[in-house]
Amino acid sequence: MYYLRLARGYRALDLARGLLTATAAAVVAAFLLRALGRALHGTGGDLERLLWCLPPLAAVAWFAAAAARAVPAQHPERITGLTAAGAGPARIRLLVAGETALACALGSAFTLLLFLILRNDIAGPSLAPDVGMGVPLPAAAPVALLAVLPLVAGVSAACAIRLPEGLPGRPAEPAGSRYTALRLLLPAPVLLAGLGLELYGLRPDATDAERTLALPVGLPATSPALLTGWALAALALALWTGPLLALAGRLLALRRPAPLRLLAGRGLTAQARGLGVPLAVLTAVVVLMLVAWRNWARAGAGAPALTVVEGVLVLACAVAALAARLHELRAARRPALDALDRLGTPPGLLTGTAALRTLAASTVLLLTGGLTVLLCPLL
Repeated sequence: MYYLRLARGYRALDLARGLLTATAAAVVAAFLLRALGRALHGTGGDLERLLWCLPPLAAVAWFAAAAARAVPAQHPERITGLTAAGAGPARIRLLVAGETALACALGSAFTLLLFLILRNDIAGPSLAPDVGMGVPLPAAAPVALLAVLPLVAGVSAACAIRLPEGLPGRPAEPAGSRYTALRLLLPAPVLLAGLGLELYGLRPDATDAERTLALPVGLPATSPALLTGWALAALALALWTGPLLALAGRLLALRRPAPLRLLAGRGLTAQARGLGVPLAVLTAVVVLMLVAWRNWARAGAGAPALTVVEGVLVLACAVAALAARLHELRAARRPALDALDRLGTPPGLLTGTAALRTLAASTVLLLTGGLTVLLCPLL
């Protein structure tokens, strides 16, 4: 009953969030049911197909977490009302997690219905192995598989929401300069270790016999040292995204800045901690897609269709999670924007501030993403 009453007060953004969650869950459910159909048909490679379902499942969980984290900032009146009604932090987390799990369950149920319809002698010869046509379907198998998706998304949503930062009158404090400097120094040993492993894998006396690690989807084989080194270097550059954003904001506000630079620098510094993780995830997804596409182009092979669908789904979830975080940060900055508006700040100044922040953040992403691509040993 609570979710029915909640749906009556949904705005367009809430409906879009629920629709995106249900759509992504439906696609992941299709991957899971395809793995089940192939296993029933006895075509082999069951474990590998289930492992390929993990990246889109993680992407949906990541989007669910980002969307749930933005709920207190988007609807402070809802959180205030629930708190006044006696709901504590645990119950509010359960309500938000239940909303996310319900959207995932609806998307999974739609896919399951389509799967059962196709099994009813409707699928053609090309789809028959994917739906396991002609083989009895155990009732518990699809239910157990599809129950994983709402459970994972709901738990991710419940763990991600931060009520003390989202309640009205309790904004998050910006990170200090000492915290930024510490985060700039911590990834350095990880990057050095990754570069050392890559140099060891690329040493002059290295032979092709060391490339014993076979990569999926038509990518060339590589050595464990090269792949581990690049993974560590990519992790270090991803960890540097947030601190570099904060550093770029401080550089914008150096000396005697004009109002444009001052507002842009202070705003970017305050938002760096919240934007660092979603921007790093989005950059990592784009880099992986670029590396895979470059190797497919060099080998003259086409990208597998299912891999393309999974890549598009993961990229869409990363973009949607970034959009949810931006909306959350904008809602947190609404009191400051209202104060500037009452002071008579020209609209062009706020637009220029947003453009300058975007330019500085894009420069940081080009730096970290470009270095990640350049350090890739597969290129």
